[in-house]
Amino acid sequence: MQRRSFIASVAAGAAAFGAPSVFAQGTKLTPLKFTLDFRINGQTAPFFLAESKGYYKDEGLDVTIDTGAGSVASITRIASGVYQLGLGDISSLVEFNAQNPGTPVVQAVYQYYNRAPFVIIGRKDRGITGDFRSLQGKKVAAAAVESTRRAWPMVARKKGMKSDAFQWQTTDFSARDNVMVRGDVDAATYFHDSAVSLFARMKIDELSVLKYSDAGVNLYGNAILASSNLIAQNPKAVAAFLRATNRAIVETFANPAPSIAAMRQREPILDAKVELDRWAITAQYVGAEDTRAHGLGDIRKLTLEQQVDEVADVFALKVRPSADAVFNSSMLPPRAERSIKA
Repeated sequence: MQRRSFIASVAAGAAAFGAPSVFAQGTKLTPLKFTLDFRINGQTAPFFLAESKGYYKDEGLDVTIDTGAGSVASITRIASGVYQLGLGDISSLVEFNAQNPGTPVVQAVYQYYNRAPFVIIGRKDRGITGDFRSLQGKKVAAAAVESTRRAWPMVARKKGMKSDAFQWQTTDFSARDNVMVRGDVDAATYFHDSAVSLFARMKIDELSVLKYSDAGVNLYGNAILASSNLIAQNPKAVAAFLRATNRAIVETFANPAPSIAAMRQREPILDAKVELDRWAITAQYVGAEDTRAHGLGDIRKLTLEQQVDEVADVFALKVRPSADAVFNSSMLPPRAERSIKA
């Protein structure tokens, strides 16, 4: 991996954000372990751009990026202390904090998906239409523990349906496309951008994409999470990680090709065009309408409070965490640095 020169680092940073913190050669870097929510692909390409361009090292960080086991599992990975940072689902974090009351063990520090990309995709030849009610009595594939499946009762409540209106077919993430293509199930849960692999095998006009947001379920999705120990002991490291990552996200919106190329350094088997298509969907959820007002990474407190209430009601939580306990905005980069350039 080629590191930029000192002069190039300063010039590029000043042009976009003001000069970043560039560490002199020989300075000890702070090690951080970051877990993705799932496998490496275009959804998380900006993190690999930050890695390949040396943005983390410029901030004094030695960041290890590992694949994940789902956006719910990321929370327990961080809570256990194995990872300090990761991508995880906000609704699941609300539930986790309610089940572990007191000082939060894990907090969200940067909202990656400004809107959750939760969808159920059904086969039209099995009677799945644009109406969630068409799922009644069907077989729907989903992993045993994943955020789209766990959020389904919120959709059911909004649509006046029973939460058991259809039969769950527990399926590993890696087999989901196969069971859809073979017709073993009628539908499957996806992150919308994860469905690009399915779209490559089935014609889009053969499928119905049911968005949770269209059912009136207004949810934040995966966020960058940090352990409370790291926040308390080294908030500067968290802020540095967010600066470097945010810088790469903004650059990816301007031109996603370098990020996809950086991501393919880790997973060269992936098709660049498919991953560009995947990022195009991801970008709709990362840079959703709210980000025009408050910038990338931030939230509307009222929206999060409503999400906490929704999660607490649906899952009958005995404790209702405050929005401030769930999301800590104190380490975000300045608003001007979090704007998506037109």
